[in-house]
Amino acid sequence: MEISVRKIDKTVIFDLSGDMDLGNTPAVRKAFLREVWENRAPRVVINLSSVKYIDSSGVASLVETLKASRDVGSRLILIGLSASAREVLQLSRLLKIFEIYDNEEEALAA
Repeated sequence: MEISVRKIDKTVIFDLSGDMDLGNTPAVRKAFLREVWENRAPRVVINLSSVKYIDSSGVASLVETLKASRDVGSRLILIGLSASAREVLQLSRLLKIFEIYDNEEEALAA
C-alpha cells in the first residue's frame, strides 16, 4: 500500500493506493491517527479511489479514525469509493455513518 499526504488549506488529504488489509493497516492507522490526534487537522479526506480491496482490519482503521476525529471535533470524509469498498461498508452497515463524496472537489466544497 502506498500512502501520500497532501494539504490544501486546513484539509489533509490521504491518497491511498493498493489493498487495505491486515498486512498494511498498522501503517495506515498510524498515519490517520497522527493527523487527527497529534496535528488536530480540522478536516481529513481519505481518497480510496485506488483502493480495490478492504478487509476487516481496513474497516477497523476507518472506524477508529472516525471515532478519533469526532473526539477532537474534526471531520473525516471518504472520497472515491470503489464498488468493492462501497460494498464492504454497505455490508458492515457503516456506509451511513461516514461522510462520503464522489470526488475531491465535492469534499472540499462541503
